[in-house]
This record gives sequence, structure tokens and C-alpha cells, in this order.
Amino acid sequence: MPPDTIPAALARLVPAMQARAAALDAEEAFPEQDFQALHELGVLKAPLPTSQGGQGAGTEPGGMDLILRILTTLGQGNLAVGRLFEAHVNALKLITAYGTPAQVGHAAAEVRDGHLFGLWVTDPPGQTLQLSDGSLNGSKGPCSGAGHVARALVTVDTAAGSRMAVVAVDRSIFIEPKRGALQGMRAAVNGVAHFRGTPLPEDALIGGPGDYLREPLLSTGAWRTIAVTLGGLDALVWATRDQLARRGHQAAPLQQDRFGRMLIAQETARLWTAAAAERAEASKAPVADQVAYVNLARIAVETACLDAMRLAQRALGLTAFLRPNPVERLLRDLAVYLRQPAPDSVLTEAAYHAFSA
Repeated sequence: MPPDTIPAALARLVPAMQARAAALDAEEAFPEQDFQALHELGVLKAPLPTSQGGQGAGTEPGGMDLILRILTTLGQGNLAVGRLFEAHVNALKLITAYGTPAQVGHAAAEVRDGHLFGLWVTDPPGQTLQLSDGSLNGSKGPCSGAGHVARALVTVDTAAGSRMAVVAVDRSIFIEPKRGALQGMRAAVNGVAHFRGTPLPEDALIGGPGDYLREPLLSTGAWRTIAVTLGGLDALVWATRDQLARRGHQAAPLQQDRFGRMLIAQETARLWTAAAAERAEASKAPVADQVAYVNLARIAVETACLDAMRLAQRALGLTAFLRPNPVERLLRDLAVYLRQPAPDSVLTEAAYHAFSA
């Protein structure tokens, strides 16, 4: 599908995604239908480099606008779907940046076949994933899409240091479901992956020691997360508007004040997200400047979302906390998705950079 038609096709999917979201949340079920639709539309392969049959969406500067629109639209449809797809993009970005041409080509072929990639880089407390004598032993978790992604980019301890590797998620990996563990984002299907002598071919290792933590990709990739968040914020704003209108409250001054402030928060988040995307994907600015700006954008979008969530609760009252009101789920999903790592550190580091600039 041509890149200019993908956003329009995705927008047409949003109502169906939103209609399925409640059941997926209640059942903690993986959004199979949504990802089948994304495969059929060519969205799964859109992040691939243009040389590999993709649109470079998220992997090449020319694909910046497309991936921004894709991520925001998916966030509107279902934040859990956006989260899973963003991990797919992140994994492909890292493979493209640090992999050999053969590794990039192999990953691209698997994506064209419909495989969804995951990004499993978090270690459970007191556990690590280790490579020894060609086999993986240890655990990763929480892992989004556990038991459903076909391939996962993992970080693994080796004798030379931490490396990235692509693993096939097969029967050699035991997936421990964590049902009921999270308040929101349940359709992202988090679990813990246990590796028990899982064979790892040498050509599955991506890049060199420490590459996963290398800047600017480690920090600037956060702009994609906030793009998904922006989509969730959009969904919350419009759901609140519709419910207020159905109640006949659109002329109430206090409700107008609350909703007006939600619109301000929404536009604030949109402006920061667009600027962060530009800095991360197309800017020639120094790495430290790129990282600092995206870090500020993270906090700005988080603040905008928290403001809008509070206002939605005030505007709708107790119904915002009652199922099956979609606002109740949106509030839970946003609350969980906003808990990205180390917000205090990224803010203080960005502020310190401004002092030293």
C-alpha cells in the first residue's frame, strides 16, 4: 500500500479497534484481529527500510511523518496495540542500525511474512539472561506480547558484555503469563519469558557490546512512545466530549472550562510530540541536544496527559470509573503507559544540559 494511503486506511480501522478494546482488556487477550489487519494493510512492513520493501517508517528520516501518524492512530484505537507495534518498530530500528546487511535482510523477510517483533530488554528482579556455550539461560520480563510475538530482540549478558540478539519465540522458551498483574494495558499481554538452554546461533547476535545503551537511539526512541500516548490522549479527549454532549452539558460553563483545558493539554502534547519526532529522526543537531529535547518532550506529554485525565474525571464524575464506560479503560491504560522509566532522571538531565549548553 502506498505510504500516503496507510494513515487513511488505519483511520478507518479505529472504530473497530475501539469496539474490540473492552473485550480484549477484560479477557487480557492479544489483539489478533488488529494485527492481522495491520499485516494485510502493509503496516507491519512499513518500518522496513525502503531497500527492503518498506516505507522507512521509523527507520529512515523520510519515513518520519508516516510513523508519527501510524503510532498516533494506533494509540487512538487501542493503546495496547500501539504499545506492541511501537516495540516492533523499535526492534527493527535497532536491527537496521546495528545489524549486518544479512541480518537486516533476514529480519525484513520475516516481517514481510507477517511476523511481529517484540523488544524484551527488562530483567526480572535478581535475574538476567545469559549466553554460555551457544545457549541462553535466564529470564526476561515483563515482556509485552509474551507468547504471541514471533521474534524478540533481547539483551543478553555475554563474556564480552551486554549484547543484543534476535530469538525465535518457540517451545524452547517458557512463557509465564502474568494475568491480572497490571491495572491497565492488559491487551499487551505481559508475561515473563524463561530461557532454558535455548540455542542461539552466532549470527543471531546484533551489533557489539553495549550497543543497546548507545545514544542517541537509546533515548531519542522515546518519541515513538509519546506518539502512541498522544493517540490515547486524543481518544480520551473525544470520548469525554461525546459523553458531555450526550448529557447536554456542552453549554455548562464549568464543563466548557474543563474541556477547554483538556484541548489545551491535547494540543500541547501534539506540538511537543511533533517537535520531538523532528529532532530525533531528521535533525542534524548534536546528540546531546537531541536527547535532552526528547527527554523534555517525555515529561511535557506526561504532564499534559495527567492534566487531561484529572479533568476528564472531574467532568464525568463517578461514571469515569465505571465499566463498561470506555473512559474508565482509557484512564487505566494511560496511567500504566505513562509509567516509563526514570522520569525524574530524564528531566533533571535535560535541565542540566540546558545549563551547560
